[in-house]
Amino acid sequence: MFTGIVEEAGTVAAIKPTTRSIQLTLRMQACGKGLKVGDSVAVNGCCLTVVALQRQGRATLARFDLLQETWNRTNLQFAHAGSLVNLERSLRANGELGGHFVTGHIDGIGRITRWERAGQDHVLDIAAPRAVTRYIVFKGSVAVDGISLTVAAVKTGGFRIWIIPHTFEVTNLRERQVGDRVNLEGDIIGKYVEKFTRVRR
Repeated sequence: MFTGIVEEAGTVAAIKPTTRSIQLTLRMQACGKGLKVGDSVAVNGCCLTVVALQRQGRATLARFDLLQETWNRTNLQFAHAGSLVNLERSLRANGELGGHFVTGHIDGIGRITRWERAGQDHVLDIAAPRAVTRYIVFKGSVAVDGISLTVAAVKTGGFRIWIIPHTFEVTNLRERQVGDRVNLEGDIIGKYVEKFTRVRR
């Protein structure tokens, strides 16, 4: 379980397909402190397990093994060496919930249709599949590449988000462009409400 409060934007060090998995190696700093093999890390909002670690001065190289299913269903398939990825370690029971409950299970891939500066902030429009938009409500929560964000407007086939300067500076949004793909996860509360309502019918 995560909160959607990104700790840092790490860098893809290497991607290596093997016969069993796709090895993804990331370079991180803040998230590497105290990290152990077996720990969970949200990478662009996708929950992955650390399988190997290597310390390099203040930086840490962490390796993850991705199944082909994970690769196909997330925007990690578009990453390359040097790409920025949002990182968040799993929520501790005594930790602060600054965002919203994020499971790390991606519901679909969205596409940026508008991404531009508006005063001190940025406006971000995302086209999203029905699997995600069904849980999008005005002023509700959504995870975009693992970032907990508030929906500013619901649009046909997508939604709008306003990005404050801090979020722009500390996440991979600073290198995003129109047309880029982003991982999306709808609010888990909406999923439970939908299920309970369906059962009662």
